[in-house]
Amino acid sequence: MTRLIDLIRQSFGSIVDAVMPLRARSARTRERKAEDIPLTPTEHELLGANITTLADYRRSEVQDLIRSLKYDGSRHAATIAADVLADFLREEIASRRLFSTKKILLVPIPLHKARERERGFNQIELVLRSLPAEFKNGDLATIAPASLLRTRATSAQTKLSRMERIKNVAGAFECGDATLLRGSHIFLIDDVTTTGATLLHAGKPLQKAGAEVSLIALARA
Repeated sequence: MTRLIDLIRQSFGSIVDAVMPLRARSARTRERKAEDIPLTPTEHELLGANITTLADYRRSEVQDLIRSLKYDGSRHAATIAADVLADFLREEIASRRLFSTKKILLVPIPLHKARERERGFNQIELVLRSLPAEFKNGDLATIAPASLLRTRATSAQTKLSRMERIKNVAGAFECGDATLLRGSHIFLIDDVTTTGATLLHAGKPLQKAGAEVSLIALARA
């Protein structure tokens, strides 16, 4: 059923692209492949937490990719981002399985219900749904978007100061079914991070539920 839903989504995205003119950034991204995206996997200590970012948002290719994904809902951008993420996750999961048998869950940073209705999609969930099957069927991992909920609507982070960003998202997240999270290793994934506030605060309820959490962003601004 999940595979059928993914195929319907992909087909719908293709129809929309055919009927409506592509934005310039999406048109540029559509001409690119995963290997065209400059990657600089880097671990940052932000607000006392370790966050791994895969690319630099200041690079034009990365900015086009993220904006096409976030604002245009580009299926091609989601596929490229999934290819990039899959390469990183394969190594991370293989390394962790040498020392642990914990189940691996992939959790996207959730949007508030009102924001998701307005946008029509969660951009990181689009990326996770575009991952190869082994990241969805439990062979390597399982996608678990319902594990984390955004229970309070927050202002957009982009125009806020560092301290305002931190306060803005504090207490905005809660676990879904906490019993499913205990003893798991969660890769919590966002599109872009600046201060790390969103990832940090989103990870806290998951850790409180008994999960080990790795924080990942596709890019750092």
